[in-house]
Amino acid sequence: MTKRTGGVLLVDCLRALGARHSFGVPGESYLAILDALYDTSSTHGEAKASLDFTLCRNEGGASFMAAAYGKLTGAPGICFVTRGPGATNASIGVHTAMQDSSPMILFVGQVGTDMMEREAFQEVNYRAYFGSIAKWATEIEQVARIPEIIARAWHTAVTGRPGPVVVALPEDMLTDVSSAEPLRGPAKQSEAAPTEEAIAETRRILESAKRPLIFYGGCNWTSDGSKALQSFAEASDIPVLSVFRYQDQFDNHSPSFCGEAGVGMSPAIQDMMREADVILAINARFGENSTLGYSLLDVPQPKQRIIHVHGSDRELGKVYVPELAIHAGPNAFAAAMAKNPVSCDWSEWRSASRAGYESGFELPDLPSPVDMGKVSTFLRDRLPKDTILTNGAGNFTVWPNKFFKFGPNQRLLAPQAGAMGYGLPAAIAAKTVHPERTVVCFAGDGDFQMNCQELGSAMQSGAQPIVLILNNGTYGTIRMHQEKTYPERVSGTTLENPDFVMLAKSYGYHAERVESTEDFESAFERALASETGAVLDLNVSSEALTPRQSLSQMREVAKSTQA
Repeated sequence: MTKRTGGVLLVDCLRALGARHSFGVPGESYLAILDALYDTSSTHGEAKASLDFTLCRNEGGASFMAAAYGKLTGAPGICFVTRGPGATNASIGVHTAMQDSSPMILFVGQVGTDMMEREAFQEVNYRAYFGSIAKWATEIEQVARIPEIIARAWHTAVTGRPGPVVVALPEDMLTDVSSAEPLRGPAKQSEAAPTEEAIAETRRILESAKRPLIFYGGCNWTSDGSKALQSFAEASDIPVLSVFRYQDQFDNHSPSFCGEAGVGMSPAIQDMMREADVILAINARFGENSTLGYSLLDVPQPKQRIIHVHGSDRELGKVYVPELAIHAGPNAFAAAMAKNPVSCDWSEWRSASRAGYESGFELPDLPSPVDMGKVSTFLRDRLPKDTILTNGAGNFTVWPNKFFKFGPNQRLLAPQAGAMGYGLPAAIAAKTVHPERTVVCFAGDGDFQMNCQELGSAMQSGAQPIVLILNNGTYGTIRMHQEKTYPERVSGTTLENPDFVMLAKSYGYHAERVESTEDFESAFERALASETGAVLDLNVSSEALTPRQSLSQMREVAKSTQA
């Protein structure tokens, strides 16, 4: 019987489960895993079933990459970090993966078992620390239990409501040897399917509706599941809304698609949610951002009749009491409904909702040297049909989130948790998975500087995206709220920035400063042509913090209200 160290056994189990990529920052607490990864690297190890490691500059960036990888692929994003500060830095990605419902496994090097509970150097109780922000947090204390616990961690991350799992790895456990056999492969997952009675009841409730609405969310849609949902919605002539930052899971060019319910929700979408008499919620968890702070539907019993479909029974009835709760996966449910659409006359309700969505793309000229409204119009027409967009958090995210129409093969990687600094690591993860596709990261100047050091990770791994920095010299979202609450009292929100062009060039990127709207198109063509990624530093005025109200207008409204 072959004996393996814990490090080798763990890596062999991950490879058997299908893991092919990982992200992390090295640490002495998991040297045995780094050594095992030496033999599985596609660079100098086995090409077959390789498990590569992207060396990151900060654990926060590494955990964001893993969270985005899980969201993009549906397989757990794998992240390795060291104990104490490494794990606490990585916690931002765990929280983001939880709120995004993205599968992820964070492995944390831990102090040796002989030192536990003595407050040894960098010791943390990870079950306690991550217990409230992960689906499961555990520790492997015996090397022979590695296959069992890794199998459970993988299964937990991808089933029900997908999410992050944290596994602590004591240093001595990783160097111990065992004759335990690695896993042979992942369990075949059969998505929970709705009963015939549940489908019949769903149809009965929808047929009684005057203004039905489909409200979907989550990252665990398959291509077939998305197509089935679109087929059912179009054949039944029912309008469709996505939850916050999941509009890429439905073809936005479909006449049934009517927008995204999230931060900055338009009055038209608010009206749709309030006026709908039946809401078919599929794979949605009814988060704060998608319910306007839980104000669009009464808690716990809405006026609207709710049919709630979710793969996790723990999400059903968590906030709102549904008339019908269906424990089923989104793809299985959509496939069942697509077989027999509902026939009723909702065309006027659906077409009016679609018209409201289309009118949202109409904008006046913006008071900015680079007009992002015009830039967004250009990008909608120019970007390839398999483009991946990413963003972090800030007012700038309105452009990829509200002014882009996602086709069936385009993706959006954006954090429901509203975490600044997510966009660049997410773009690097996307470029790692799909090096042949165009990946564009939208970043504010403040957002970009949360993880700009990861340009080095991208350079080293050859996963360099295009980065658009909307540089307005301020933390825009906070400045907006500041002017609305304390007009003309600017405090703690003004940024003095480095030369982003010189910074990006030092990392091997093509980089330009774009001073005007007219200069953007040619600069972007050069960015697309660059083989080493690109950073475009856009001269955006702080006056144009929002698409339809200038900073000065916000200030004047606030002053008149307070007078």
